Amino acid sequence: MAPRGAGHPDGTTPRIKPYKVAAVFEIGMSEYDSTFVFMPLVEAQAYFNRNSDVTSIEVYTTNPDRIDAFRKSVTEAAGRPVFWWIGGQRNSTFFNALQVERNVMFLILTLIILVAALNIVSGLIMLVKDKGSDIAILRTMGASQGSIMRIFLITGAAIRRGRHHRRVLRGYADLRQHRIDPAIPVVADQHRTVSPSFIFSQNSRPEIDVGETSAVVIMALTLSFLATLYPSWRAARLDPVEALRYE
Repeated sequence: MAPRGAGHPDGTTPRIKPYKVAAVFEIGMSEYDSTFVFMPLVEAQAYFNRNSDVTSIEVYTTNPDRIDAFRKSVTEAAGRPVFWWIGGQRNSTFFNALQVERNVMFLILTLIILVAALNIVSGLIMLVKDKGSDIAILRTMGASQGSIMRIFLITGAAIRRGRHHRRVLRGYADLRQHRIDPAIPVVADQHRTVSPSFIFSQNSRPEIDVGETSAVVIMALTLSFLATLYPSWRAARLDPVEALRYE
């Protein structure tokens, strides 16, 4: 049913015409599921009284980040002034919410890694206290403070490097298989595969951004390195006399 129909003395009557429904699509977004209908162009022109033309043309690109560069090419191809309506402007609230979510998730991830770094601090401090006599013996044998500090820096690096590598590889494998962390479905009592309604399309796949992934890994390694400085400095400052006093 279309509101613009034939004109009569009593006014305009809606245009009603039956069509055979070949298929029903659903992508999980009500904006598209409830308002869009795909039909042959000739049938649409006849139904909406268009003389072999259209009201608008949609141009799709696989690289939306370069939309400003593509705008000039499309304008030149049209050969006349055009009115632009970019998808990001149409769904600006949605994209702004996604940007805020990305920033907040990065902050939350930083706090989680910071808590893990504090665990490294506590673990190395306990290791320094447990190995106090061994450190004192090394100092009496001629080991310098720098050597002791490097030993515990290497120990902390081995801990963080092994954990980070395993987690990065596991996250990459889960994204490639279109899965989320298995702990979430266990709590929610759901299947491990991501629901199509959550990703808005059954054919969508997660895209791995090398830059953002590298930023997260570098941030994690930096926080973990800073977490090893204080325990290493404390081990290097250990007094051999005090450590061996009661041995």
